[in-house]
Amino acid sequence: MNKKLVSMLLLAAMLAMVVAGCGGNKSAEKASQGGEKKPIVIAYTPWTGYGALFVAKEKGMFKNRGVEVELQSIEGVGDRKQALVAGKIQAMAASLDVSVSAAGEGVPMKFVWAFDSSNGADGLIVRKSKGIEKVADLKGKEIAFHRGSASHFLLSTLLEKNGLTDNDVKAVDMKASEAASAFMAGKVDAAITWEPHLGKAKAAGETVLATTKDTPGLIADILAVREDLANKNPETVQAIVAALAEATDYMNKNPEDTNKILADAFKMKPEEVAADIQTVKFYDLKENLEFYGTKEKPGAIYDVGKRAGEFYVKLKLLSQAPDLNKYIDSTFITKVK
Repeated sequence: MNKKLVSMLLLAAMLAMVVAGCGGNKSAEKASQGGEKKPIVIAYTPWTGYGALFVAKEKGMFKNRGVEVELQSIEGVGDRKQALVAGKIQAMAASLDVSVSAAGEGVPMKFVWAFDSSNGADGLIVRKSKGIEKVADLKGKEIAFHRGSASHFLLSTLLEKNGLTDNDVKAVDMKASEAASAFMAGKVDAAITWEPHLGKAKAAGETVLATTKDTPGLIADILAVREDLANKNPETVQAIVAALAEATDYMNKNPEDTNKILADAFKMKPEEVAADIQTVKFYDLKENLEFYGTKEKPGAIYDVGKRAGEFYVKLKLLSQAPDLNKYIDSTFITKVK
């Protein structure tokens, strides 16, 4: 009788463990599916042209669409590329030319949204005491700029338009913010940088010799996402693009609040942000559709991208220009409602 009782108790205990185990597995599966959803990390460089990212995050436009987004500042071009390849970030806000260079290096990604084009926000500052009155006067002078970046793309374009090449100047390779600091400290003769550094140099009595107003459409900023994210989780990318479209509309309709949000994000004064924004052309959804165009009638993104690819090949930073059709993806902007 005791043996039977013991056997029955052991059997009951084993059944209880099995049932508990099944329930536990289901709970764990649920947790892994919903409870531990990782945020989408988007890298950016500190500049107001990427304002839509911060407005979308601050106003809950990503969250309202079920996406958790983390914004991470990475100024170095190479650092952003490496982070994207390694999967440390899932997307990067970068100039189109930088994204084209990354594509040429084999970084698998898709260009899904255009933030803006620079309309005077990037430029060349020169020291008055060096007698630099025109771009041709830069021959033999020390110029600080970030090699292989939009700053380099702009400088080479300006030099070429004035009969010079990169070999005619003394290049000092550093990030845009560092280039501005080196210039203000008197360490270099000239620098390629962006706002608010251009305005600060001008206020200090130095000369802004040329800006992207002289090269319309040359520097555009886009969002590039990892190819696997676009392929495996298109709904996530769609939500991000829709949020950016909403954020851009909000920025256009609410400039004062936008200035406050970006001032907090970039540690600037609202009036400084307002001045910066005047040098940027933000692209809303309609302008994105025009910029991307269609297969039958490609937009300006293809022309600028082609010029960028040729530029990096000429510098021998790329062995060949990438096939832009593999990277430019208008699927998501065409589905925004």
